[in-house]
Amino acid sequence: MTDQDLLPGSLLRRPGEIRADARFRGCQIDDPQLARVLSPDAPLLVLHAGTIHAEGPAWQASHRRLLFSDVPNRRLNAWYEEDARVEVVIDATWFMNGNAVAADGSVWHCEHGRRCISRSNSDFDGEPVPIVTHFEGRRLNSPNDVTVAPDGSIWFTDPIFGIVMPSQGALAQPELDHRSVYRFDPALDELTRVADFEQPNGVALSADGATLYVSDTSLSLGEVPGFSAGSKHEVERFTRRSDGGWGGRARFCRTDHGYPDGFATDERGWLWVSAADGVHVWSAEGVRLGFVPIGATVSNLSFGGSDGRRLFIAAGSRLLALDLEAGT
Repeated sequence: MTDQDLLPGSLLRRPGEIRADARFRGCQIDDPQLARVLSPDAPLLVLHAGTIHAEGPAWQASHRRLLFSDVPNRRLNAWYEEDARVEVVIDATWFMNGNAVAADGSVWHCEHGRRCISRSNSDFDGEPVPIVTHFEGRRLNSPNDVTVAPDGSIWFTDPIFGIVMPSQGALAQPELDHRSVYRFDPALDELTRVADFEQPNGVALSADGATLYVSDTSLSLGEVPGFSAGSKHEVERFTRRSDGGWGGRARFCRTDHGYPDGFATDERGWLWVSAADGVHVWSAEGVRLGFVPIGATVSNLSFGGSDGRRLFIAAGSRLLALDLEAGT
């Protein structure tokens, strides 16, 4: 027997049938626009169960798989479309949270432990390489969520959650005196501080890259021993100016239950927002279109699947999915 014989396998879910959540009672449709996209009777599919804290779903089209983190378990997992199996892609991560897939199939990660933005190649050969570690000579706080813009730039949020919650990283004092959202240009190796928040969390861009959404969830600090809750539980919106800068900062939506952790935009410009009670859907004009009652706290969402119609939902111990209507 060798040490290799003692290592665990990577399989977390065997290939097999996908079952619907029998407790799910359907989607709440508040606007006819949503009725054309999402059936009120659409089943809530259970793709995987058994994570501690599912996060950072990201569709990797080159491999027909959905990547997602299990933050406290220090794993990056993958659900495969071909047979619905789930495997560990990276074991013993540095508390990976958000993930984003670039056009070439490479994957960008938010790491709480190493307090950085790292990058893996599409096949995950070798260790993730830290790419963004400091701002103006000081270590980042604990990058949380990340997205790739249409122009290839990398956008990420940098709150302190990963350095004040032992289950999410390791305790440390922040070196920066601000909590911000950043834009990183890989071609120029240039990092830009775009805006400051109390505690920025989720980040997403519209399909054309002209609208930026960032959630501020300082309210959640009340769950951390020794910290007081902030007042923020909302998504803010920015618009790109003709000079390339960002302005028009305004509150876009606020959650009544919990806080908007992560979210996903679609080709219509709609925002699908996580909350403590499920998923809320908003139009680009800020109209609430409907609600998907999950019965658990949702942390993040991502669109994907071979036809792009599947909404993946990271919700506590489960990875779930909803399929949108065909032809929409």
